Amino acid sequence: MFAISLGDDGAELCPLEVWQAEELLAHMDRARELVDAWIPLAASVTDLDSARALLQRYAEKQAADTGRLYGIRLDGVLLVGGVLFRIFDAQSGNCEIGVWLEPAAQGRGLITRAAERLIDWAVHVRGMHRVEWVASAANTRSIAVAQRLGMARDGVMRQNYLHRGVRHDTEIWSVLAPEWRARAGH
Repeated sequence: MFAISLGDDGAELCPLEVWQAEELLAHMDRARELVDAWIPLAASVTDLDSARALLQRYAEKQAADTGRLYGIRLDGVLLVGGVLFRIFDAQSGNCEIGVWLEPAAQGRGLITRAAERLIDWAVHVRGMHRVEWVASAANTRSIAVAQRLGMARDGVMRQNYLHRGVRHDTEIWSVLAPEWRARAGH
């Protein structure tokens, strides 16, 4: 398996595959309380079969070039979070990044660094024009990452997202390829 370094602190970005379902489930059990407050990922990975199903869905998305899923590891071993292309539309040049992290790994910049790698690849390798970030307006940590990535706030969809019986406002953030290239000095 390959891994992309996220810096000199032993953090790496690597693909997650179906055979790693047990590891994903153990990670999600550690992350569940934090992740479940914002997105249905934790609720959809509750046992080995559901972990396999999620990983299989993303394997199929990758094969169809419509999505990808990567894990964030510390010291090449411990899975502590992930990033994904929830939507990847090469024809239109638009994609959406999603992220999550378990509590013990917060505050290290892992999500920001992993998202930067995904955006670099999407823009520079795949020629994507627009990269979106969608978050509950109440998820201030996620919105702070979008800001650190140099994204612009496109708007708010009021009470459009029903999660755990509560309606959330959703903020849409994005960065366009010319903006990303200018940020990186390319």
